[in-house]
Amino acid sequence: MKRNGKQMGIQRVEPAEGVLFTCIGRRVSLLNAFRKATRRLRRAVRFYGTDVHPLSPALQSCDEGFLVKATSHPQYIGQLLSIVRRHRIRLLIPTVDLDLRLLAENKPRFAELGCRVLVSDPEVIDICQDKRKTCEFLRREGFGCPATFSVRAALAAGSRGELSWPCFVKPWDGHAGKGAIIVRDRKELRFYAQRIPNAICQEFAQGTEYTCDVYIDFEGNVRSVTPRRRLEVRSGEVSKAQIVKNPRIMKEVARLIRSLGAGPGVATVQLFLTSKKQFKFIEINPRFGGGAPLSIRAGADFPRWILQELAGKRPRIGFEAFQDQLVMLRYDAEVWVDPPDMKGVRI
Repeated sequence: MKRNGKQMGIQRVEPAEGVLFTCIGRRVSLLNAFRKATRRLRRAVRFYGTDVHPLSPALQSCDEGFLVKATSHPQYIGQLLSIVRRHRIRLLIPTVDLDLRLLAENKPRFAELGCRVLVSDPEVIDICQDKRKTCEFLRREGFGCPATFSVRAALAAGSRGELSWPCFVKPWDGHAGKGAIIVRDRKELRFYAQRIPNAICQEFAQGTEYTCDVYIDFEGNVRSVTPRRRLEVRSGEVSKAQIVKNPRIMKEVARLIRSLGAGPGVATVQLFLTSKKQFKFIEINPRFGGGAPLSIRAGADFPRWILQELAGKRPRIGFEAFQDQLVMLRYDAEVWVDPPDMKGVRI
């Protein structure tokens, strides 16, 4: 039976769109925030994830997960393209630094398959991932940052009394706080510089430390900056933090991201606000930060905005429309797996 040219009792159901998170690891909270956004928007979306290890907690929480080669493997991008092609992936979201450069270089290949990659251009990735280039960019554009030296230059400056101790030693290409250590004199600097690959030495920044989550829309406009004060860090990722609605920080971070040309998507900017009310910027990461769930909970609803833009809509975003002083206290939680069937994982 038909009515108005349509057969009664048969409803055409559009297949769900796919969203793919790469190197998904422990990003369970981020995944859940996207699920919540789909429910609010009444969108049919399936969430996929990739990782190198089948026991990744967030991989188990996806609708379907895929084991892939390491990001350094020649087949890595080909595997991602295959997943995108087979599962109608409309959006790819990186979660760590490891594959940002590769994804940036291969954006056109994903675009040919109808998949948008939330990643900045290669030139932006290079500035963010090379701490030497980060400092050069900051100085050139008029932003405060800690004085930065090669190890040889730091040793020479220390011998002349031109360098204040302690200092901070870290790899110029490091991530997640790996290899970063405080040194208190030239002897310690020599010792650790021989053990930390690609080491550089930085002035020890002091003050109140903030991480800002920045939303850059699909047209490259900075729409939101949410500062969160870092209260405690564990293994390079924030474990306790508080939202602080500081207009001066928000304005300066927005200016920085516009100068850099990062986006689309979410970027994080780390800085110290010194006792003299000066800014010392120390890190720029053109991806979701580990503490992004705090900003999302406070009202900077990145998942909803991203999904709205993916549907061709322009979300209404108030630059200061988030809850002030909200605190996040993180703790470990469990993901239960029923062996031998690890739900959603293809080996």
